[in-house]
Amino acid sequence: RVPLRSRPKLYIGALFPMSGGWPGGQACLPSAQMALELVNKRTDILPDYELEMIYYDSKCDPGEATKLLYDLLYTEPIKIVLMPGCSSVSTLVAEAARMWNLIVLSYGSSSPALSNRQRFPTFFRTHPSATLHNPTRVQLFQKWKWTKIATIQQTTEVFTSTLDDLEQRVKEAGIEISVRQSFLTDPAVAVKNLKRQDARIIVGLFYETEARKVFCEVFKEKLYGKKYVWFLIGWYADNWFKIKDPSIDCSVENMTEAVEGHVTTEIVMLNPETVRGASNLTSQEFLAQLMSRLGGKNPEETGGFQEAPLAYDAVWALALALNKTVGALKAKGRRLEDFNYNNQDITAEIYRALNTSSFEGVSGHVVFDAQGSRMAWTLIEQLQGGSYKKIGYYDSTKGNLSWYGNDKWIGPGPPADQTVVIEEFRFLSQKLFASVSVFAGLGILLGIVCLTFNIYNSKVRYIQNSQPYLNNMTAVGCMMALAAVFPLGIDGLHVHKSQFPVVCQFRLWLLGLGFSLAYGSMFTKIWWVHTVFTKKDEKKEKRKHLEPWKLYATVGVLLAVDVLSLMIWQIVDPLHITVEKFTKEAPKGDLDVLIQPLLEHCSSKKMNTWLGVVYGYKGLLLLLGIFLAYETKSVSTEKINDHRAVGMAIYNVAVLCMITAPVTMILSSQQDASFAFASLAIVFSVYITLVVLFIPKMRRLITRGEWQSEQQDTMKTGSSTNNNDEEKSRQLERENRELQKIIQEKEVRVSELRNQLAERQALRSRRPPSSQNQNHSTPPPPSSQNDPKSLLPPPGRNHCHNSRLQLLYK
Repeated sequence: RVPLRSRPKLYIGALFPMSGGWPGGQACLPSAQMALELVNKRTDILPDYELEMIYYDSKCDPGEATKLLYDLLYTEPIKIVLMPGCSSVSTLVAEAARMWNLIVLSYGSSSPALSNRQRFPTFFRTHPSATLHNPTRVQLFQKWKWTKIATIQQTTEVFTSTLDDLEQRVKEAGIEISVRQSFLTDPAVAVKNLKRQDARIIVGLFYETEARKVFCEVFKEKLYGKKYVWFLIGWYADNWFKIKDPSIDCSVENMTEAVEGHVTTEIVMLNPETVRGASNLTSQEFLAQLMSRLGGKNPEETGGFQEAPLAYDAVWALALALNKTVGALKAKGRRLEDFNYNNQDITAEIYRALNTSSFEGVSGHVVFDAQGSRMAWTLIEQLQGGSYKKIGYYDSTKGNLSWYGNDKWIGPGPPADQTVVIEEFRFLSQKLFASVSVFAGLGILLGIVCLTFNIYNSKVRYIQNSQPYLNNMTAVGCMMALAAVFPLGIDGLHVHKSQFPVVCQFRLWLLGLGFSLAYGSMFTKIWWVHTVFTKKDEKKEKRKHLEPWKLYATVGVLLAVDVLSLMIWQIVDPLHITVEKFTKEAPKGDLDVLIQPLLEHCSSKKMNTWLGVVYGYKGLLLLLGIFLAYETKSVSTEKINDHRAVGMAIYNVAVLCMITAPVTMILSSQQDASFAFASLAIVFSVYITLVVLFIPKMRRLITRGEWQSEQQDTMKTGSSTNNNDEEKSRQLERENRELQKIIQEKEVRVSELRNQLAERQALRSRRPPSSQNQNHSTPPPPSSQNDPKSLLPPPGRNHCHNSRLQLLYK
């Protein structure tokens, strides 16, 4: 072996982050120096060369690294290999290195983006890719039966690439990323968004310094405890949350409370077996020497302590590869010291040697995949009581999970991946339904009694004069409307979901046809009375005779319109069940569940359009009915002797319907209030209609014994009275017309007499005075001009005394 001082040196350009986001150089630099010393002492590895490392502090900052890379490349001596740490710095160095034909071997870069051989053709790393964590995470998600996760990342390329890979893997596993948050420097807003969107299983991807900021915000937002699980990167220092950081305002106690129970996935960086590898050291011997070199520093407070074995093995991988290259180059007549930045042959030999590396190191078996990334196991740890405990290993190459079973949770077990939402249907109060049903049932019985009474006494004159067939329709319609109360109260508690549309149809048809029969028959009565008794005399005389078939035809038309509109509705846009969701409610107690109230409705795609058409049509009928009832309130007729009662019933139905329709639409989300309002409106309107139309007839006929005879019935009922009143009214009208004609004639005669008197007075004033003197001596005969009585017309047919004339004017 050539003496150390006389051997040619091969220079390694290294960048160690002694500070910044990941201060891994604090332990990795001493570890690499240890490896260099052992390699230079070995006689079987590079016996003719000495390895020397020129290093700078990159501060894990790409900007700073750019300046340092320039110094390394443009300052003698020539570097044969570059060794950066920190993914952001390695990305910069690896992308530029190919321009200088340099091999890049990183000890602390986990960015998945660095696995791109087209972009980074000369890059290798002893630190596995960060995507190696993702198969382990997916395995744990499946083990604990989680199907929904959230992520929060620092916006750097390494974490963005890792998250993209995780998103693809969880999608393949049927797991959803429900929330994805990112931040640059201040995680406050991102953490608040996680809280607001009810994130439970959270994967955090950020450097150690940002991790402290994140968990300070986590403590403030109470995003920790038995409902939450955090997955972090395992290469932080063991006491990272206890390190005082001036950038946060949380105490150590706050941080310790917030991080308790989180899970880390960490690449196995220290060989768990007692095996002597290429360096002739076991992993425990290596740790002992490293601790000695650190001078007793606390490993938990030393950045990169966990990655130190990777830096150690990186130097050994480089040394072994260069050692392989010596022989290959010698066969070609080349030497390692001949390397320059334009020499591609030596670079290619070093690349081939690294690509085929396979040895036992202190971090485990060292081997690189086709992308130059290290292949390794994953360690799973959990923070229990302020310290990390190993709970399992995962071999992603074989898909084998070794589980210790010592995982520990704040709650009774692994929390749910989301707030458990229990769907709970709101059903109608059965007490209310039973109460209203009793009233509806009694109303139907009352309708049957009224209908029976009307049919039994249909030949009685008083009942005949009330158009009993129309009253029968009213009673049937009222009973149908009351029958609709029962399907109105039937919901999912009573029938299966598949049968619910049938209940919806019953509601619609019973209410629609019941309204048409009950209100339509009353409307027909009041319409006929108004038509007959508000026309001119000649038309009134023509239509005085009542033809019942016209009344029935009118009801039939109203009923046909309803049937036709309902059929079109059900054919074009049939009713179906829809479920309304309400705001989730938290039950009493500290249960991690929410109640999702649901309410079933009968609806169709264009429900509002159909309701608008139906309500508009029936609303016009109601308004017209009110108008006709008001116009005929003082009319009296023997043909329909109960039209005043019909008018009262129309007022009642119209007011209740116009109030109920909009109110029930407003209260549709409150099943009890909506049902109570609608059903009671039906019950009250039906009761009032039946009582107003039928009870007076019952009382009158029962108290006057109407079934004795038709003649006595006519005498004992008010029909004769009504008839006499009507006859008297007509007689008075005739006398009034005759008197008006006489008055007109007398006025014409008086006008003529006044004209004659005026003419005579004019002639008299024109006579000469001599004629008057000649006749002065002779007494004038009685003259009719001087006699007031002579002005009166002669007695005859048109003669009328002054008192009689005054009477006529009265």
